[in-house]
Amino acid sequence: MRHAWLVDCGRMPYGRAWALQRALLAARQAERVPDTVLLVEHPPVITVGRAGRSSNILAPRGLLAERGIEVFAVERGGDVTYHGPGQLVGYPILDLRALDEDVVRYVRLLEGTLIAALREWRIPAERVRGYPGVWVRGAKIAAIGVAVKRKVTMHGFALNVDPELSHFELINPCGLGKPVTSMARLLGRTVALDEVRPVVARAFGEAMRMEWTGLGVAELEAALREPVAEAPWPVSNGRIRSGTESDGRTATPPARLSPNPPDGARGGTR
Repeated sequence: MRHAWLVDCGRMPYGRAWALQRALLAARQAERVPDTVLLVEHPPVITVGRAGRSSNILAPRGLLAERGIEVFAVERGGDVTYHGPGQLVGYPILDLRALDEDVVRYVRLLEGTLIAALREWRIPAERVRGYPGVWVRGAKIAAIGVAVKRKVTMHGFALNVDPELSHFELINPCGLGKPVTSMARLLGRTVALDEVRPVVARAFGEAMRMEWTGLGVAELEAALREPVAEAPWPVSNGRIRSGTESDGRTATPPARLSPNPPDGARGGTR
């Protein structure tokens, strides 16, 4: 069993969580910290992966700005996805050498983790060949999109526990034109993240053969030696933020997303 840190970030703005991922990425690459998993809930936000098309954001930018929904272009694999309250998002920062640097195997383990966790509620989740993520009766319940930089992973998974499903109508999720669902919809009742979080953490530890040490965000920042602020470039709500990193330490200036961005980060689509 490997030792790893598990950090419950609570509800955290996407920009701050993204910056925290990058700080952890650099620390893990330097072997200053062990493997770490961030569990977080975000305010409403749309992210666009390296294979993403801006046309898969269906809502006008003005409407997104009115609703306080930011848009970030990020370095994970995949297309467009939505995060918001009621969704459990996991960001594993792991040394992929433990899995022989096999990205496909890693994505399958993430899927398996969520499938195993959902069994606790007798939800018949499954993989669908050719479509990374986790599905229930043809609807996506969990999205997966990862990046790997210098043998260390970032980004991860998003499990729909009890989000506002109408918000997914703002996008074409993952560019697939397929429906989404949630644990709450399938179970016919409200489901709290506090009910789901420990089950997912246990399933992840079993799949990855990890023993957890729990940390708070302040403890993690102390271990990283300095507080982590949100991404430093200013941008208004509803506009795309971009800060793709070249080596886990430095970021490029902001840039608008092109309709067909170049391929880059390896990993599954969201």
